[in-house]
Amino acid sequence: MKYAFNIWPYTSFPVWTPAYPMEETIKRLSGIGYDGMEIGCAAPHAWPYYLDERRRKEIKELLDRHKIKASSMLPAPGGGPGVNPASATIEERKWTVQHYKDVIDLAVDFGCPTVLYLAGWYMFGTRQKEAWKYSLESLGEIAEYAQAKSIALMIEPQAADSNLVESAADALMMMEESGLSNVKVMFDIFHVLYRNEVP
Repeated sequence: MKYAFNIWPYTSFPVWTPAYPMEETIKRLSGIGYDGMEIGCAAPHAWPYYLDERRRKEIKELLDRHKIKASSMLPAPGGGPGVNPASATIEERKWTVQHYKDVIDLAVDFGCPTVLYLAGWYMFGTRQKEAWKYSLESLGEIAEYAQAKSIALMIEPQAADSNLVESAADALMMMEESGLSNVKVMFDIFHVLYRNEVP
């Protein structure tokens, strides 16, 4: 069995503190004995738009030197641009799809085989069925891009902070409806327990 650590506690998402540099985060997790890191794609660690080619190589070299893998990449939900693939606003959906593609490119640079897919949320005035359709369309475009780069896209049920794909059954249904072989499901036990599902 191998263990990976989601680095949100070492970054400034979703709150400002504590925040550690990527170098320190890698050193600490390697020193503790973790095999991998789930990298949250937010500042200060891995917001794709702040990382040029040189910085991406530096981070990959750090991961290799400390013998720790990038096990998965997690696009940051919410915030200024939204990052909501189920949004009723087409501009937000388009930005989100492009953001996922940029995260996939970053995953390739870090040697990471997996990107998590958060299906989004619907707001007042949007029906659940409509939001599901938007998210599924976004997922299809993102997954095709990922497939061309040998990246798996993992749907994560988010009961604690979303209202579209909340349960194991929701995630499995979206995976099946996508019809793409590189779309899988990742269960986060926190979200499973939050919704009182049987682990």
